[in-house]
Amino acid sequence: MLAKRIIPCLDVKDGRVVKGINFAGLKDVGDAVELGRRYALEGADELVYLDISATLEGRKTFARLVSRVAEAVNIPFTVGGGIGSLDDASRLLDAGADKITLNSAAIARPELIGEIAAKYGRQFVVVAIDAKSGPDGLWHATTHGGSRPSDKELFSWAREAQERGAGEILFTSMDHDGTRGGYPCLVYAALSDSLVIPVIASGGAGSVEDIAAVLTEGKADAALAASIFHYGQYTIGEVKRYLASKGIPVRI
Repeated sequence: MLAKRIIPCLDVKDGRVVKGINFAGLKDVGDAVELGRRYALEGADELVYLDISATLEGRKTFARLVSRVAEAVNIPFTVGGGIGSLDDASRLLDAGADKITLNSAAIARPELIGEIAAKYGRQFVVVAIDAKSGPDGLWHATTHGGSRPSDKELFSWAREAQERGAGEILFTSMDHDGTRGGYPCLVYAALSDSLVIPVIASGGAGSVEDIAAVLTEGKADAALAASIFHYGQYTIGEVKRYLASKGIPVRI
């Protein structure tokens, strides 16, 4: 069985790591480079750096910051935010990112997934889906940092992204983001069962038990978390030791 991954998420706005609840009420929690370095030393399997205001503000992710973070860490590093073309992806991969993540641009032009996968391989392409549950019982994907609804539904869009060349799906439950109330494990399990590519779970981590649940009951391949690490509730080592004690395969 493949080891489950623990991935700290660094949501970055104006070069600083921020965190909110349900994508709102953002608070500054530290420097992107220093936090990335700390998490790498603590044993993180990967890092995800999302420039959360890049698409909303109509600008590009700064390659210089990506280079600084990449120089500071020795683990795989995914970058997203404002990537709207093959050239944007190339610039970030050249700057040191190991993977890129697409969200708004992929919904606007799904062909972009295949274009990047064709040049660099699907292992470099993560499709992020920020979705919220609706009164119709469906999970609706959003764009522009969760601020705009789209016509995409979580499960059908994830399958389409996979068919177009995505190597992984990063699904964030907007209903649970920042609440520390646990992940919606049944939704993650259904999503994982519907795909053949890995699913990264994001939104709701509040305890080691929550992470264990989404990796077992939720069948996720990796757990993305922010608040519990940013605010010192747990170290990555503590999370991994707990998971190992429960028989969940992790790299320690």
